[in-house]
Amino acid sequence: MSAPAPRLPSGYRLVRHQVIDSTNEEAKRLARAGAADRTVIWALAQTAGRGRRGRPWYSPPGNLYLSLLLRPRAAPERAAQLGFVAALAVGGALAALVPDLPELRYKWPNDVLLDGRKICGILLESESGEEDRLCFLIVGIGLNLLVAPPAAEFPATALAERGLPAIAPATALEALVAQFEHWRKRWEEAGFAPIRTAWRQRAVLGGAARVRLDRRTLYGRLIDIDDEGALILEEAGEYRRIAAGEVFPAQG
Repeated sequence: MSAPAPRLPSGYRLVRHQVIDSTNEEAKRLARAGAADRTVIWALAQTAGRGRRGRPWYSPPGNLYLSLLLRPRAAPERAAQLGFVAALAVGGALAALVPDLPELRYKWPNDVLLDGRKICGILLESESGEEDRLCFLIVGIGLNLLVAPPAAEFPATALAERGLPAIAPATALEALVAQFEHWRKRWEEAGFAPIRTAWRQRAVLGGAARVRLDRRTLYGRLIDIDDEGALILEEAGEYRRIAAGEVFPAQG
């Protein structure tokens, strides 16, 4: 007998695959075919999972791979704040499922760290139509439950590798989507302010870092995120607002 499907909040629809190329790619295919807001694409393994900048995402069985297909009524820039919502959802799910959870932190823009090592990555992709109106937003989430990539640019970890209780992907999915809906409602009703406040409570801020942009790398101190979610970096005494980039330790 197959295991029961995860229970999702009202308004969510689950599409499950044993193996797929990429949950984000499937989400885009479904979105272009007219799939509804809050469709959840879940796979037990991926053959062509992707992270930022098209980097391969290690996707063996045992971890959680899902993509949320969303159609928020918001400008693309504001809709990108749902990446912070997703990070809070991951943090809330892990806190609910793992007793005595080690230090959990959020790294701008979309990573979740456990004791300084990456346990979850979040990839946002979107398409816009006429007059730059958002057609859909895909929030892809890869959560390392069982294993972490053996070699990653940013050091990674998994729950099982830390000796923490094993969590089935279905259990993690159920908790994560419930948390996402909680924080999504807060975002819709109250804007980004409560999301920013909650994210900053566990944020990696204040230290030295390098921030990789498309064509250059900046070195400075992570000051804060602003009211729209952009990073504020202090570089050589000047404050820079960074809307998109990747953050790494200052050395390395």
